[in-house]
Amino acid sequence: MTFCKEVREDCDSLWEASFDHPFVKGIEDGTLPIDVFRFYVMQDAYYLSHFAKVQALGASKATDLETTQRFAVHSAHTCSAELGLHESFMELLGVTEEEWAVFEPSPTAYAYVSHMYRSSEGDLADVLASILPCYWLYYEIGERLKNAKPDHPIYDRWIETYGSEEFGSLVHEQISRMDQLAEGLPEARRRELKNHFRKSSYYEWNFWDQAWRKESWSIGSVDKVGV
Repeated sequence: MTFCKEVREDCDSLWEASFDHPFVKGIEDGTLPIDVFRFYVMQDAYYLSHFAKVQALGASKATDLETTQRFAVHSAHTCSAELGLHESFMELLGVTEEEWAVFEPSPTAYAYVSHMYRSSEGDLADVLASILPCYWLYYEIGERLKNAKPDHPIYDRWIETYGSEEFGSLVHEQISRMDQLAEGLPEARRRELKNHFRKSSYYEWNFWDQAWRKESWSIGSVDKVGV
């Protein structure tokens, strides 16, 4: 069994929880409250701005120029395609410059980004193991929802983006690369990579949930904690 097949199987319960989350179900049938999606888009734009930087870190850690070039392409794709998509959503959702000026990431978004940077202290395999669930899970959701009819311009476009052949080709490329990087590694090292992947899979579920709850740094009447 390849590394990716093994770790995907190990994380199946986490992924199924994402597929079944009311946020994802709400996109599928068009019932997700637009204010919840608005919160998600702002948090996801923050996350993707760092995701692109982690991809660029992967380019710097590659041991051959072809891999360096591919990670640079992936980083550029995140900057242009993903963030461009979010910018159009922000315009449709009426997000203002004033809101961005006071924006702060939710605890989950902050923790997920921190996990990616911490994992990226290692080599290219560590980088890819930490970012692959984001690619792969979104693609599986796009595949599952591609026949859905939410009848909502934003949700229709979201599904179309992540179920597209273009996005799928990027995902399959990284899955293949992860298998190559993990092949022949000692079991202890493979466990380290699986741990990065599992934590990111956990944070993926939590990312839907933090948006669903509009998570903040407040606990009851306790003031916000500066980050």
